[in-house]
Amino acid sequence: MKNTVNRFLTIVMAALAIAGTQSCMRYEKKANTSTSGTMTMVCDNTFENIMNQEVDVFEYQYPDAHVLVRYASQSEAIDSLMSLNTKTIVIARDLTKDEMKYLKSKRSFVRSSKIAVDAVAFIVNPANDVNKLMLKELSQILSGETTEWNEVMPSKLGKIRVVLDNKGSSLAAYLRDSLLNGGKFAENVYDAGSIPGVFEAVEKDKNAIGVLGVSWITSDMDSADMAPDQLAKSVLSDEPVQGATLSRRVKVLPICRNNEVTAYRPYQENIFNGTYPLFRQIYMITTAHSGTTGGGFYSFVTGDIGQKIIMKTGIMPARMRIQVVQLGE
Repeated sequence: MKNTVNRFLTIVMAALAIAGTQSCMRYEKKANTSTSGTMTMVCDNTFENIMNQEVDVFEYQYPDAHVLVRYASQSEAIDSLMSLNTKTIVIARDLTKDEMKYLKSKRSFVRSSKIAVDAVAFIVNPANDVNKLMLKELSQILSGETTEWNEVMPSKLGKIRVVLDNKGSSLAAYLRDSLLNGGKFAENVYDAGSIPGVFEAVEKDKNAIGVLGVSWITSDMDSADMAPDQLAKSVLSDEPVQGATLSRRVKVLPICRNNEVTAYRPYQENIFNGTYPLFRQIYMITTAHSGTTGGGFYSFVTGDIGQKIIMKTGIMPARMRIQVVQLGE
């Protein structure tokens, strides 16, 4: 009798195990959709605060979906995509023709979309008297031709200390290409190790001038610290999203083109109309198919809600009409 009971229990437990396995298989199959499941991606670390907010709202709206982001240099992101280790990346340029050709030979499906335009901002300590800089003055500072603040303007400040996140970052590459014609940085250009580190260095050092993406210095950086439900409700409503203003904790310098008098700060209005001269494109590239978690997140970021989130960060969404308003200094 005891053996019979044991055999019965064994059969029941085996049946339950099989049922459970089948249930899990059904769940896994169901989970791999555009609104559920798990995906991984690599994002240029200069866009970390933007992508964190995109992920928070996406996961709030779709609780069964999970996006795991690795933040790395732009070159690492591209290498990861080309080596087929990841299907989705966010970087500061589109793929070249050769990169696209190679990727299509390995993956039959490739999508690339410009998702935003990011202004490159120069910030100084509020105690610094500089009121604006011309592009050629920035070039001279970065190249080491100008090393003292009194060479820029009458000033009691000392040696200029330029602070970047990392000399190997996409932001640093942009500066070399756009302001140094591919040349090298001077010895007075330092690594802070991170974008927040740039901000902190400028707050502490009157002689420092920092370079970072404008989304890191907007008043709406507060949204980066919001609980996901608060952030989601602010962009999922039908209310129009207001553009961000610039932080007052540091001085954000107006920049003017060479031989021009009027300088402009990196407000969204000035990015939109092209009067602010330093900006770069942000692209999202994926080989994930529609109907998968990766495809769903790609559609989310490039769609209305994802673009509203970008609007809140202070940069220009690529696929969203904006209402241009006059912003005070």
